[in-house]
Amino acid sequence: MIAWLRRYAAADDPRVATGNFIALLLASNTPFYPLYLVAAGGASMSRAAWLTLCCFPFFCAVPAVARWHGYAGRLFLAMAALANTVFCTWVIGEASGTQLFLLPCITLAALLFRRSERVALVGMLYLPVVAGVALFGRYPVSPFACMGPVCGGILWMNAFSVAVLLALFGYMATGIQDITPVRANVPSTCPRPTRRP
Repeated sequence: MIAWLRRYAAADDPRVATGNFIALLLASNTPFYPLYLVAAGGASMSRAAWLTLCCFPFFCAVPAVARWHGYAGRLFLAMAALANTVFCTWVIGEASGTQLFLLPCITLAALLFRRSERVALVGMLYLPVVAGVALFGRYPVSPFACMGPVCGGILWMNAFSVAVLLALFGYMATGIQDITPVRANVPSTCPRPTRRP
């Protein structure tokens, strides 16, 4: 299974391979999040917990999309992460601090896209910011949202998870080396070949 997952996530482009790895990492953690949520918030969060699994198939599909088109796969991952954050914030409620995951979404964009990919880079850097500002205090009321002291434990859990993700993304960024063509630097003052008599 591990060998198959490595082949599934493999890619020649280092940023595509990084995105595939992150997608599978998120997918592997998603089934455990409901358990963390119940452990932190109690049995009252059991109904909301299972709704957080909705984005699981999207994370699993990222390497398949990237195999078809690397750029599309990276963009798909960035959008899936943002959609998952917004959806889970609505389900669990803003008091849970789930919107803090918008911070890793911003870092993820910087990790996935090159400066030459300006549209995707700028778009996915600013879209989480816009979503956070526009939706702050405006999420529709969820019947599954945490209430009262329950939210404190969930907030701490989410804040800790965000810190771990940011540290992981920062560590992964140090290992990415883009493959760029190397051009020979020919000095402009090269001596011209002399003609033989």
